[in-house]
Amino acid sequence: MSMHSVLLITAQAAESSMDLLGVHLIAAVLFAVVGILVLFAAVWIMEKLTPFSIVKEIEEDHNQALAIIVGAIVLGISVIIAAAILG
Repeated sequence: MSMHSVLLITAQAAESSMDLLGVHLIAAVLFAVVGILVLFAAVWIMEKLTPFSIVKEIEEDHNQALAIIVGAIVLGISVIIAAAILG
């Protein structure tokens, strides 16, 4: 095998790996956006299902217990979304 063919194979492998990197970056950004949108939708649904305003309870009334519960729920939903994305 000549030096020219080795360089050509190396250049083709580098080009295909860059193409593959681009595809993976686009997929990562797309999945991140979808995951964030699903998380926001879940928080919005949680806000609508409660008989009180979660934002008012946490911000104005300083309800720390509710803030801890909402934080735990958001973390749980995030883990579920990440598991769904990873397959």
